[in-house]
Amino acid sequence: METLKTTLFSEISETISGLSSKVSEERKETLQPLIDYIQEKVDAKQAINLNFICTHNSRRSHLSQVWAQAMAHYTNAPQVNCYSGGTETTAMHPNAVKALSKNGFKIQQLSQGENPVYAVKYAKNSMPIIGFSKKFDNDFNPTSGFCTIMTCSQADEGCPFIAGAEKRVPITFEDPKVYDNTPLQEEKYLERSLQIASEMLYVFSSIT
Repeated sequence: METLKTTLFSEISETISGLSSKVSEERKETLQPLIDYIQEKVDAKQAINLNFICTHNSRRSHLSQVWAQAMAHYTNAPQVNCYSGGTETTAMHPNAVKALSKNGFKIQQLSQGENPVYAVKYAKNSMPIIGFSKKFDNDFNPTSGFCTIMTCSQADEGCPFIAGAEKRVPITFEDPKVYDNTPLQEEKYLERSLQIASEMLYVFSSIT
């Protein structure tokens, strides 16, 4: 697909330019079912609804949602709507917010409290992604015609059925939470964010 590099915020374009182009054969195999789902929707000229699920909807599911939406825009993929949810509600973690901000996203906190709401923008003229922690079946998320992407093994094992999902794809990532309050905290959150960015770029770049 044609890329729209100039429409993203320049800081995000720079982040993408610096991404490793290497995705292991093992990860390519893991990502292929998601590529197949998106390609089928593109071929059928249907909307592509992706719901990224993690236990607490606090870190990996948000990073995946935001990067998938940005990469869909970057590769000019049509009618892509990305969502996220959890098996329980906590909060979008400040370390995930910080990592996305360092990657070039413009983030505005819209509310305070235990579960604040954020507006995340990747381009000047794009609708912001609304980020907050919610269960996967929250009214904010689609109820049918979507693909569920399980971003952590705990959620995949603990949530055997997602009502309304057309397809379920496990694409798990190491949890950066294990590095919270350690000297490696910022480095590991950025590392996970960039891994997810690289893999979402591979996914959407594979669509024809």
